[in-house]
Formats: sequence, C-alpha cells, structure tokens
Amino acid sequence: MTLKATLIAGLAAASVIASAGLGLAQEEKKNPVVEARQSLMHLYAFNLGLLGGMAKGEIEYDAEAAGAAASNLAALAATDQTRIWAEGTDNATLGDSTEALPAIWENSDDFAAKRTALVEASATMADAAGGGLEGLRGAMGALGGACGGCHKAYRK
Repeated sequence: MTLKATLIAGLAAASVIASAGLGLAQEEKKNPVVEARQSLMHLYAFNLGLLGGMAKGEIEYDAEAAGAAASNLAALAATDQTRIWAEGTDNATLGDSTEALPAIWENSDDFAAKRTALVEASATMADAAGGGLEGLRGAMGALGGACGGCHKAYRK
C-alpha cells in the first residue's frame, strides 16, 4: 500500500471512529429533568449517609454535623420539586436513564402523600438530630420509612 493510500485509509478510519464517538456522546446526554432529580437524590443520600452512619455507630456522633445534615435534608425535602417530576420522565418513556416508574403520574395523590411524609419526617429529624444520638436514632425510622415507602412504590 502506498503512503497516500495508507493516509487516506487512516483518515477514513479516524472519521468513522470520531463519528461513532459523537453519536455515543449524543445518546448519553441525559434529560435535564432527570439529571436534576437524580442530583437531588444524591444530595439526600449524602446527608442520609452521615446520619445513618451515626445512628448505626459506624461514625462517631457529632451534634453539629448531625444537625447540619438533618437541616440540609429538611431544606431539600421542602423545596419546590414540581419541575423535576415532569410527566414523561419515567423509565417507560426514557429507558434506563431513570428509575422513576410511570406509576408516579398514575397515582399522583399517593405520590404527593409520600412526598409530604418525607417533608414531615425530615423536619422531625432536623429537630432531633443535633440534640443527641438517641433523638437521631428515634427519628431515623420515620425518615427511612418515608424514603423507602416512595422508593418501593415508585422506583424501579
């Protein structure tokens, strides 16, 4: 093969590879509603991880850190989440980019009740977490129940 033919073949191969890479990059682009919702869930998990670790004795109890994490949870839960729960952003519509089930929008009253339970449980945790390990442990059951209640019904 001549140098010219080798260069042309190399450039053609590079073009095919680059085109495939651009196609994959576009396929992996997430829906901004799903990204926002997943970001919120990551923030919940980050704060819950600290509180859960303290409740289990895996992390030394620190009243200031517990209070801050619980206040963060309460603030996150109380935010207006209307836009991040947009209809059509479920896993039946968008595939594996989300674990949200279509049932969220089919049972909107129940979903809203479960969200209210999270708001209330996180507010209770915010009141209890900084006041001692026993208070944190006492509030953990309702908070975990609120998270789990929604996830069991509405998450893949």
